[in-house]
Order: sequence, then C-alpha cells, then structure tokens
Amino acid sequence: MHRFDILTIFPDMIRNAAGESILGRAIENGIIAVNAINIRDYSGNKHRKVDDYPYGGGSGMVMMAQPIYDAYRAVVQNLEYKPHVIYMSPQGKVLDQEKARQLAQYKHIVILCGHYEGVDERVLEEIVDEEISIGDYILTGGELAALVLVDCVSRLIPGVLSNEDSPKEETFSNGLLEYPQYTRPYEFLGKKVPDILLSGHHANIEKWRFEQSLLRTKQKRPDLYEKYLQKNKNINSIAGTSSVTEKNAQINAKNTDGRFVEK
Repeated sequence: MHRFDILTIFPDMIRNAAGESILGRAIENGIIAVNAINIRDYSGNKHRKVDDYPYGGGSGMVMMAQPIYDAYRAVVQNLEYKPHVIYMSPQGKVLDQEKARQLAQYKHIVILCGHYEGVDERVLEEIVDEEISIGDYILTGGELAALVLVDCVSRLIPGVLSNEDSPKEETFSNGLLEYPQYTRPYEFLGKKVPDILLSGHHANIEKWRFEQSLLRTKQKRPDLYEKYLQKNKNINSIAGTSSVTEKNAQINAKNTDGRFVEK
C-alpha cells in the first residue's frame, strides 16, 4: 500500500476531497492510504494556535516550527525508515509528469501544507526532503496543491486506475499532449466523428492519434513540442518534412463537418 500523510490545519478539506472519485475507490480497495494530520492537535497552546508574528517585522503571520515538528514526529515515531517529506511551496520545483513518476516510486510520502506568510525555516531544514510547486501563482494554503500532487501521483500506482493503459496514453505521458477524444453520438451539431476512428484498423488509428498528438502539441504547447523534438531526433518537424501529418492537418481544417477523410 502507498501511504500519503498530509500535515495540515484543514484536515476536513483533505478528507472530503480524497474520499471521492478515483482516490476514494483506491482508498476503499486498500491500494493507497491518505491521512490528514491536524497540526493544531500538536500545538502547545490552549487555544491551539499554530502561528506567530515574524521576527524582523513584516505583514502576516508565520507557522511555528514546534506544532509542525511534533505532528511529523507523531507520524514517524513507530517507523523504521524516514518517509519522503515534501513541502508544497511556490519556491519548489514545478510538478510535472516526470516528477510524478519519480514520486510514485515512494511507498510513503509526507506532505506539509503551509499557510499565512510561510513556515518557520528551521522545521523545513529539519524534516523536508524537497519542495514542490504546482505552478507560478499563489494559493491561500498548501492543501489544494497537496491534493493535486496526491491525485497526480496516485494515478501512476498500479491498481488505482481500472484501465492500466490509461496513464500511458494521457497528456504528457510521452511528452506530447493527448490526441482528440470522441464518444457517442456519431454526429453532434453537424460535427461527425473522424471516419478513421470507425475503421477498425488499429494501426491506422494509432498512427492518426500520434499525428494528432504532434499537431496539437505544436499548436498549443510549442515549448513541449520543441522539447519532444530534441529528445526524439528521428521525428521531423511537422511544418517541415512530415508531409503526411501536415496533409492530414489540412484535411481536418477544411472539413467543416468535422470529419476526417483518409487520402
């Protein structure tokens, strides 16, 4: 079982979200465990206070080291190993699919959720192995970021998804954005499902999906597209020598009814 222990001052926020959808089923099936540890339970203050004014002045409050450290010690006190500890922070490495794959190798992860103006640096130095961000923006606290990380990593753990091939085909799994998806009905608002997807020719379908992934990545995320080209030297630029893909793209653009026609 993979275990996530989340140190937070809003445990219900974690429990409510983790109990739903894919995460909820994985917890019920004993594949993962998501525990919310209330930092306030370890405050030495009768008012369960976990923050104080910053030394040196400044606006806002800082989370104190002692309650966080004691909450962490309660998690690890009976363990014979040190779990991997992550602090959700805008100063950390930005979470991506490769980082998620790396984190999925850990059986036990502890996540610290900060609040206010931050966390006393001394406890970070004592317990944290790495800081991770989910993007260059500021959130009220680390709980939403922690849930994003748990969801992202859990999907890569065997047994969490009903279809084991799903993570291999999703956006970013191979460095590209995912191809377009369609379901019933066949026609919607005059737009029809591409004929190739109804052909039953699996090799052609895979080829079409790969071409669409390349095109979509080039159009929507040129940064990822260039990175992909650098890693895959045998893939020529769509705009250059990949004539089949370019031709397919032009056909798609011209078909106002949304159909794809093989040539």
